Amino acid sequence: MRLLRYLSFRLLGILVVLLVIAVITFAIFYLLPSDPARLACGRPCTEANLERVRQYMGVDQPWFVQLGAFLAGIVAGREFGTTVSVHCDAPCFGYSFLRNQSVTELIGERFPATASIAIGAAILFLLLGVIGGLIAALRRNTIVDRGIMTFSIAGVSTPVYLAGILAILLFGFTLRWLPTSGYVALDDDPLQWLSHLILPWVSVAFVSAAVYARLTRSEMLEVMGLDYIRTARAKGLAERRVIGKHGLRTALLPVVTVFGLDLGVLLGGAVITEKVFAIPGMGALLIEAVSAVDVQLIVGLTLFAAFLVVTLNLVIDLVYGFLDPRVRVS
Repeated sequence: MRLLRYLSFRLLGILVVLLVIAVITFAIFYLLPSDPARLACGRPCTEANLERVRQYMGVDQPWFVQLGAFLAGIVAGREFGTTVSVHCDAPCFGYSFLRNQSVTELIGERFPATASIAIGAAILFLLLGVIGGLIAALRRNTIVDRGIMTFSIAGVSTPVYLAGILAILLFGFTLRWLPTSGYVALDDDPLQWLSHLILPWVSVAFVSAAVYARLTRSEMLEVMGLDYIRTARAKGLAERRVIGKHGLRTALLPVVTVFGLDLGVLLGGAVITEKVFAIPGMGALLIEAVSAVDVQLIVGLTLFAAFLVVTLNLVIDLVYGFLDPRVRVS
């Protein structure tokens, strides 16, 4: 019951946060001088045609009426037009009139590529970062520690796009081991799916693992000096048990927090990585939407990315209880 009550409050908080984000995003883009109806009207576009397009798209109404229709469409779907209408099934994050397709369908088409990059890279940089930071902390002030920290500084100092370009030059053009661009769906060809994603995974992991290694090292050094660690050693517990159960689990709390945020951002669209490797994911879709000033697509992508971030934050808070009983729901 305590857990259920906690989840109820958190889900209510998520709804409030998403509502605020939707209002702000909607207001920013729909109050701009750009006219989405004029962009979708085509050429030549007479005033009569422009007015019909405005009515069809629903942008002839005040902005707060448009916002209400947008929010209602997420729950119950939405109809655009009257005589010749277009239906957008729930959850409807808007309709791209420039592409003649609902935003939800566009997200569904592009999300698998983005999720493939995000999840694979996240697993890789989390494992490399935590293991590297743990080894550096246990071998403090040795050549191993200095080597790992030097590697971390190089990773932190390298932009993702530069790491991607260097990976393409080395493994794609020089050694010719891996493809340098494009995406193949997992259900079409698993081996090609894997080969096309290795370079994006390595590029993102090289930069992000450095952050996790430094964070894990600093947290482990702090935790291993606490009183309860000395008590566990005084009781005669094995060093592996002291490090793994008592030290690492506590040190992982801030690491898990950062990981949840990073994974949420990556799932919302790895913009730079997708652009460098020409992968048709949500990041590339967002760039295309901004270039074409496709307002409904921009708003829908922004709200979907925000939903991923706040949902992962809830999951991370629940993981806290497993890592450290002191922060379990009370």
